[in-house]
Amino acid sequence: MAGVTSNRRARLAVSVLFLLVGLMIGSWAARIPGVRSQVVVDDAQWGLILLAAPLGTLTALVVVTRLIPRVGSRLPALTGALLVLLVVPATTASQQVWVLMTLLLLQGFAAGLVVTPMNALAVHVERAARRRIMSTFHACFSLGQLSGAGIGAAAAALGVSPVRQLLPTALVMLVAFAATRRWIPQDRPTAPPVRAAKAAAGPRTMTPQLVLLAAIALLSSISEGAAVQWSAQYGAVTVGAGAGVGALVLSCFSIAMTTSRLFGDRVVGRLGQVRFIRASALTAAVGMAVGLGVGTTWGAFVGFLLLGVGCACLVPTVYGLAGNQPGLPPGRGVAVVSFGQWPAYLVGPPLIGALAGLTGLRGALGVTVVAGIAVAVLAGRIHEPDVAVHRA
Repeated sequence: MAGVTSNRRARLAVSVLFLLVGLMIGSWAARIPGVRSQVVVDDAQWGLILLAAPLGTLTALVVVTRLIPRVGSRLPALTGALLVLLVVPATTASQQVWVLMTLLLLQGFAAGLVVTPMNALAVHVERAARRRIMSTFHACFSLGQLSGAGIGAAAAALGVSPVRQLLPTALVMLVAFAATRRWIPQDRPTAPPVRAAKAAAGPRTMTPQLVLLAAIALLSSISEGAAVQWSAQYGAVTVGAGAGVGALVLSCFSIAMTTSRLFGDRVVGRLGQVRFIRASALTAAVGMAVGLGVGTTWGAFVGFLLLGVGCACLVPTVYGLAGNQPGLPPGRGVAVVSFGQWPAYLVGPPLIGALAGLTGLRGALGVTVVAGIAVAVLAGRIHEPDVAVHRA
């Protein structure tokens, strides 16, 4: 009975980490217009400023890849979560461009420092629970992101400054984090520091399976990023439905993602991971192909809804596979896939934008269809590891 209680507490603590990161990122995204007005820059300058965050994330991924084999996932997850709570509110208070870029670099670093370890910790909790629960952790992230965006939108409408909104938000999550911190699993490196460091640099880590999983995560994240960055624009301008409907198209995608993650583990348990990945990718590809082919407002809703359903559990399932690779600690496998996934956040949105300039946004979003088909094909090469995880 004590073991069951301990597992439940560990699951709650790791869920709080996912909720914390999602809430802070969603809150920040909602207040970007207000922060931009504080530094007074044009579109080109703003685009360059935003590059600081993914560069910070890349730096963190390099650090985490080396750190996890030495100290495990718990310490970097705790450190990254605290940095997120400190840096995000500070970023919203920026009044000068150089200060904003520095803090965005730190914000990206903090996010990169916590995201990979918390996914590795989720693998540990899933193993202890002996059933599929990875997608529910990502549902906590999505719920946090939606809540943060909603709170941010309400605060902006009420004229509350970004920093005055983010400080209380961070304080609430700090209390929740402090209350559950001691329940976060204490995963130990599976080898002494010197051996672990050598293993981290060895060719055995970059196995064909991890490269394959990283490619699937990359393709899925490109589609997800395309929806987040361009769905509102597609609904508002491309199909001519107006800004209000455009925002609803994005909301439709986000709600589909969140809902699917709440129930995704049960479906994975019934279909198996390989069949689930293939079915999800085809759902996304067919949904967007139909939606873009119709080219109407309702087509936009249907397309992005099915894209959300299809993409929702792809990355969580891939992380679960990466964290259970034979001969590797969970954190190491997740770190390798996270590293391969990272370019999607840097090149994905600009790629869609460049193609839109050539073919229009409707044609450019065909990238999501191609990505879905590619994932479905690659899924056939996945080997499911033999781990003790029961059906949900």
